[in-house]
Amino acid sequence: MKTVCVVGVAGFIGSHLLHALLHETDYRVIGLDKEAPDKISRVLLRSDRVEFTQVDVARSSAALADAIERSDVVINLAAICNPSEYIRQPVATIHSNFTDAQECIELCVRHKKHLVHFSTCEVYGRTLSSFGLPAEDAANSVLDEETSPMVLGPLSAQRWNYACAKALAERLIYAHGAEEPGWRFTIVRPFNWIGGRMDYVPGLDGRADGQPRVIASFMSALMRDEPLVLVDGGVAYRSFCYIEDAVEAVLRMLERPERAAGLAFNVGNPENSIEIASLARLMGELYEELTGQRRGATVSIPGTEYYGKGYADSDLRLPSMRLVRERLGWAPSTPLRGALKRTMAAFIAQYGERLAKEKGAA
Repeated sequence: MKTVCVVGVAGFIGSHLLHALLHETDYRVIGLDKEAPDKISRVLLRSDRVEFTQVDVARSSAALADAIERSDVVINLAAICNPSEYIRQPVATIHSNFTDAQECIELCVRHKKHLVHFSTCEVYGRTLSSFGLPAEDAANSVLDEETSPMVLGPLSAQRWNYACAKALAERLIYAHGAEEPGWRFTIVRPFNWIGGRMDYVPGLDGRADGQPRVIASFMSALMRDEPLVLVDGGVAYRSFCYIEDAVEAVLRMLERPERAAGLAFNVGNPENSIEIASLARLMGELYEELTGQRRGATVSIPGTEYYGKGYADSDLRLPSMRLVRERLGWAPSTPLRGALKRTMAAFIAQYGERLAKEKGAA
C-alpha cells in the first residue's frame, strides 16, 4: 500500500485531498499541520489509514523527517497564501514559501521520495498583454508552463514577495532534479481553486483582522448585507476552478508518476475566467437564488487602501491547459455558476446562522 505524506493537510486543499485519497484510492496518509484539523471530518480522522499529527514542521525537523522517510510520496501544501498577509507579513511570507519549503525539498531529495510541491499561478506575474502587446496573440495572454515569462513587479511592491518566493522554490526543485537523476518531482500551479472550507470570514474563526481572498470577502459582505469591495474597480480577471475537479488532477499525478515527473502543471479552468466586477454581480444573483435576499451593492477602493502600501496585482490569470491534457488527460468539468453556487452554499451553511445572530445583536 502506497503511503502519502500531506504537509498542510488541515487546510482547504488538504482537507479535500484527504477525503479524495481515502475514498478514491487505497493509499495510507500521514498528515501534518500546525493547525487543528477542524476542516477534516472526524470520520476521516478515525480511519486506520490516517495518521494525523498537529505540528509546526518549520519548528520540528524531526517530525517532518520521520514522516517523509516513512512515505512514498510527499505533497507539500504548507504556505502563507493570502494577499493581505503578503503586505502585513512580507518576511514571514518569504520564509513560509521558500525558506521553510527548503527542508521538505532537501529531505525528499535525500530519501528519493517523489515530491508534489504546490506553487501558485502568481509566479507568472502580469501578462505581456498588460504591457500593450496584442491580447489576441495567445503568447501574450495565455499562461503556459513551458514558454510564458514570469513578469513580476518592483521591490517596492511587497505583493510580489509571495510569487518570488514560490518561483525560487520551483527553481530549487528543478535544480535538484537536474543534479539528481532518478529523483521525481511534480509542481502544481493552482489557478484560484474554490469550494467549501476555503478561507475564513473576518470576525469569526478567531480571525479578527486581515482580508480573505475575493470569494470569502464577497460572501462575508453578502451575508452581512454590506457593500462588496472592488479593489481598484474590480478590473482584474480570475479563472476559478472547483476544488473537486482540481483534486482529481492531483490524484492523476499520484497515479501516473511517470507522466507527471519533472514538470510543472497549471491546474485551473480557463472557461471560468471572469472580471472581478462581473463576479460581484454574479454572486449577488446567486445569493438571491440561494437565500431569496437581494444584495450585492459594490464600492471601489484603491488596493493600497484596502490591503496597504506595497499592494499590486496581476491583471489576468488564464491558464494554458495544453500540458495537463497531454500528460494527464485531465480537464475541469464544473462551470462557473455551479462552482460558485456550491461554494456559496457551503459558506451560508457554515456561517449564515452565526452572522444572523451577530446582526441581531448589533
